[in-house]
Amino acid sequence: MANKGLLVVLSGPSGTGKGTVLKALLARCENVRLSISATTRAPRPGEADGREYYFMTREKFTQTAAAGGMLESAEYCGNFYGTPAAPVERWREQGLDVVLEIETVGGAQVQRKRPDAVGIFILPPSLRELARRLRGRATEPEAAVERRLAAARTEIRRAKEYDYVVVNDSVERAADEIRAILTAEKDRVERNPQMIERILTE
Repeated sequence: MANKGLLVVLSGPSGTGKGTVLKALLARCENVRLSISATTRAPRPGEADGREYYFMTREKFTQTAAAGGMLESAEYCGNFYGTPAAPVERWREQGLDVVLEIETVGGAQVQRKRPDAVGIFILPPSLRELARRLRGRATEPEAAVERRLAAARTEIRRAKEYDYVVVNDSVERAADEIRAILTAEKDRVERNPQMIERILTE
């Protein structure tokens, strides 16, 4: 029987390249899955239920959350967003590691509900480099970039609430570091009591 997979919380400020690092990690690790969030907003053209999001009515979402079926949830622009626990746990029971790419407020909710979750915070090489990346997108006015940088400072202060920090100065190196963290976590003594007992009783 496969050991239960890890629950991984991956956070970091906008512009740190979390999504790009995660894609590189998924390409390296066949046993890693990215969790799918639920939302009460309407599907956009081309979106499918269970692929981009699990689309729920407000009633269904609030009932699920009230019953403890959301690992984390928040309201944004009039819609609810959250991570349903059931699909995450199904994957973990199959021995798959599940990554939740979420912001720090949601990450704190998950770690309160699931103390065994592994928290990884992605850091930029520096705030100067983060500013360069955000401005390099050329998709937002300067005032919006400044707001993102102010938010980044607040989020980075919360990095100490996580188990690991990974600096994304190279996507490939950051993905390799996260893979090494997952491997090490699986070898922790408290995750392997059955293995120890099996060897002692053979």
